[in-house]
Amino acid sequence: MRALVISGGGSKGAFAGGVAQYLMQESGRTYDMFIGTSTGSLLISHLALGKIDKIKTIYSSVNQESIFSNCPFIISKKYGSDIIGINHWNVLRNMLKGSKTFGESDNLRKLIGESLTPAEFEELKAGPKDVVVTVSNLSLNQVEYKSINECTYEEFCDWIWISSNYIPFMSLVRKDGCEYADGGLGSLVPIEEAIERGATEVDVVVLRTEVSYYNRMPSKNPFELLTNMMGFVLDRIENQNIRIGKLVATQKEAIINLYYTPTVLTTNSLIFNKEKMTLWWKKGFLYAKNKDTESMPIEPDSNE
Repeated sequence: MRALVISGGGSKGAFAGGVAQYLMQESGRTYDMFIGTSTGSLLISHLALGKIDKIKTIYSSVNQESIFSNCPFIISKKYGSDIIGINHWNVLRNMLKGSKTFGESDNLRKLIGESLTPAEFEELKAGPKDVVVTVSNLSLNQVEYKSINECTYEEFCDWIWISSNYIPFMSLVRKDGCEYADGGLGSLVPIEEAIERGATEVDVVVLRTEVSYYNRMPSKNPFELLTNMMGFVLDRIENQNIRIGKLVATQKEAIINLYYTPTVLTTNSLIFNKEKMTLWWKKGFLYAKNKDTESMPIEPDSNE
């Protein structure tokens, strides 16, 4: 059984889409299982349907307004770099409404409902492929995995949305009596879950470089400090997930193929820039192609 696992990574999910496009369309790989966390959960339903062009169009056209119904920060440029600052009015408005987060992502929930139709959901559910999204149950302090086979259409769209809600900047969702948030808070790269569900070979797209290539600049405001801190925590979670995944793969004799980003795409994955994301999709495709070419065995010379 072969599985495709896509990690969290916000706007960097465009790179993962490019990798998946090459693996599925050019390399001819087929998958029995798709497991995603956060941005990975947004990709996997359309990948499982084989509707790669559709999800590519979506990832190539989103912006901040597509995601946030109330964006808690403003973006400015300084020396060619994106700098985030607090949108004091939006944050205050959220606090006055009694929200527990700085911003809200209701627009993302609408986008999910518009992009994954009930007919597509039923097609997936009736098919042989399993599609699984990762969520963090903050009330019970545990990670949960939601399979399409266990959900109604509205429930599955909710779980995809919840998996992508990077708190405290996006919505905290109460569902089934519990508070839920981004799956990456517990399992950013769910390799172990794929193997536990029976995968014997796992292609894993990890949306960061294999080795750290940068030092973060000093934080200029509380939001930058918070995003830097969350980035540090998620990096540690990611490293742990990969180590555990490799250990479980060794124990169960499964094969793992890892696809990291070759360069630092962005230091703030909450910034959704259409032009950059379009470029990252192309980079993901070319990276997977180069990696696949490098790993191909050399044919012996027929004259030898």
